[in-house]
Amino acid sequence: MEINELTEAERRVWRAFATGTAVDFRAGDDEDAAQGAQWGPERTVRASVLRALLLNGPQEPGEIAALKLAGARITGVLDLRYGATDFAVRLSHCHFHEVPELYGARFRQLNLSHSALPGLIAATLRVEGVLRLTDCRITGPVRLGGAHISGALFLERARLSAPDDPEPVLRLHHAEIGDDLWAPGMRADGQVQLDGAAVAGTVNLEGAHFHNPGATAISALRLETGSDLRMRFLRTQGRVDLRGSRIPARFDLTRAQLSNPDGTALRLSSCTVGELWLLKGVISGILNLRRAHLDVLYLDPEMLPAKVFLSDLTYTTLTPHEPAERRLPMLERDPRYEPHAYEQLTAAYRRIGDDYAARLVQLAKQRRLRTTRAWYGRVWGYVQDATVGYGFRPLRAAVWLLSLLAIGSIAYAVHHPRPLKASEAPHFNPVFYTLDLLLPVISFGQEDAFAPAGWYQYLAYGLIITGWILATTVVTGVTRNVSRQ
Repeated sequence: MEINELTEAERRVWRAFATGTAVDFRAGDDEDAAQGAQWGPERTVRASVLRALLLNGPQEPGEIAALKLAGARITGVLDLRYGATDFAVRLSHCHFHEVPELYGARFRQLNLSHSALPGLIAATLRVEGVLRLTDCRITGPVRLGGAHISGALFLERARLSAPDDPEPVLRLHHAEIGDDLWAPGMRADGQVQLDGAAVAGTVNLEGAHFHNPGATAISALRLETGSDLRMRFLRTQGRVDLRGSRIPARFDLTRAQLSNPDGTALRLSSCTVGELWLLKGVISGILNLRRAHLDVLYLDPEMLPAKVFLSDLTYTTLTPHEPAERRLPMLERDPRYEPHAYEQLTAAYRRIGDDYAARLVQLAKQRRLRTTRAWYGRVWGYVQDATVGYGFRPLRAAVWLLSLLAIGSIAYAVHHPRPLKASEAPHFNPVFYTLDLLLPVISFGQEDAFAPAGWYQYLAYGLIITGWILATTVVTGVTRNVSRQ
């Protein structure tokens, strides 16, 4: 391209390129690139001119060429498909009239900060340094699937929307980022797709807003990070799906508000996470933690939604320490009875030495199990619960035994049962006679020597049956306690 074919604005950019000099067409720092369609020819640059510069631009010995342009209206398609440039590219505060096509292109560094674009086609893009989309306003799909970015990807405060396109507003599936994915304050109207992406550093989405009601707001299946996943103060409308992801450090959802009332709000099934923080936020919808593996679970009971799936969830530490009464609703909100969930909570309490809370969890487990039994199993369960709390409250048995002992002793003291053989019968003792009826193993010689009649006989039958029930449940509880020790 000859310089005499260029407009005055384009000649200015052309001459500045060889020395890496910045060209700024802005009238002020507060200009909005989204209004760039109104900018005149004095700040309009054709995309074909930029393409010619990046592929075969002029260079001067001893100078570092670079394209540094701000506040320009760029017309036409910036088509660099499969192209490669060794120059740094900064097109900030620019208004793109057409969607840039950067499929398979290779850049040393690319900066589009504060620009307005109708979309971005950059799948399999290669950037040796940093890709900056800070404060961009993009009104069409951003396609970065399979991109390789050696440095960081910056999307802080970017605004992404694609009102006329059903595909995800941001595609980063199978992308590889050698440093951080930095996007605090980002807003997206549509799905953000991170399936299979690998980020060597931290993924920062603090204060971001994702809006895709009734569908998936964030799809990050099998996402892998090298450090934290920060979602503090996150706001979502739609499903957040991180199934199978690996986050070795902290996954922080402190004060996040996740909303998908008619379905799953947060899905972490089969995830492996170092620390999961669910504190002081709100989850409206289903929380799915099935098969997740967590080293530490920081969980605020108030953040739990009405329905939680916990099948095969494992965690080593549960914090902060809360009474069992505040932790049990988490288990009861799973529609299915999951014995493993109760065992996990029991183990967490025993690990910190709170054996009382562990017993309460085991008692709650037996009560939940009772609801799954047939009617006769439920009846037997109610009996064990009322008598000795399934063996976890053995002192109840002492109260029952003493009460029955008092009733039987008084009844048989008032009306002595007749001796079977008067000449051989021992002296009648109503207390030891009642003990003989209640205790199925120990014998004081009273029960075999005397035979009650009438309703006293039915009382004896009741004492024998009750004694067997109490003895069975007490022995079960004692055995359980001994095995725990």
